[in-house]
Amino acid sequence: MDKSARAKALAAATAGHVFWGFSFIASRRALDTAHVFVLLSHRFVLALAVMSLAMPIFGAKLRLKGRRAWLLVLLGLLEPVVYFFGEQYGILHSSTIFSGVMIAMIPVAATLAALPVLHEKPTAAQIVFSLLSVAGVIGIGLITKSSGSLDLIGVIALVVAVLAAVGYTLLSRGLAKEYSPFDRTYMMLAVGAVVFTAFAMGVTRGNAAEYFAPFSDGYYCLSVGFLGVCCSVVSYFLASYAITNLTVAQTTVFANLTTAVSVFAGAVLLKEPFSWLGVLFCLLILIGIYGVQRAAKE
Repeated sequence: MDKSARAKALAAATAGHVFWGFSFIASRRALDTAHVFVLLSHRFVLALAVMSLAMPIFGAKLRLKGRRAWLLVLLGLLEPVVYFFGEQYGILHSSTIFSGVMIAMIPVAATLAALPVLHEKPTAAQIVFSLLSVAGVIGIGLITKSSGSLDLIGVIALVVAVLAAVGYTLLSRGLAKEYSPFDRTYMMLAVGAVVFTAFAMGVTRGNAAEYFAPFSDGYYCLSVGFLGVCCSVVSYFLASYAITNLTVAQTTVFANLTTAVSVFAGAVLLKEPFSWLGVLFCLLILIGIYGVQRAAKE
């Protein structure tokens, strides 16, 4: 890969995870108004609508005819559907430290799984720097006020979330030569919109007034707009583009950047407590990400 393509892929991965870092604030605000399934339905229906409207504007087309479209459905079931279920219930039924550590292990698990599945062999330096990034996430978890208690449901849910994230990463990377980033992103959003809307209908008992009621809150509308456009359409497309041009080890380590961004966003926008020790752990995350990319370049 030439330097220009590599730089674009790294920029895409960075931008996508920065958006996801801010998504926690938007989600927290929106969940004060709507049930989680209603929020997810609104988010992915909006994202699908935006991407559908963008097709004629940018001349994009879905190229699925005669190909294995069922793999794209599977991709969408893994991410966002199964991952979101596992993450949400895992956080609900476990401590913040345990859930943070489990989610932070996704890059390491995906990197190791890529060896037998995709035959992508990470270097020793990449593994070390990836673990350094994980250590930064764990450190942030340890200095954060812990909440919740750990039970078996939480452990199982978080394991499911990790497996779903790893499966999504490997499958997306494996389909990169067959399907464009647009194809993969569109189908992921479509599957998410269908599944989460079905659950939202169950929660609201099919009551349209109850389903649309949250939109009476202006802040909710802004949150859903940010989550749907920036954190779904843009971020998932950028992630698909990045994983098309980078190895699993290079792309998955950026997941820990989301933690660093969310910590700074919480401190600046929500005035949450933050210490110099937190800055140190965030620097470990950034050094780990840089080290993985540097080792790949060498």
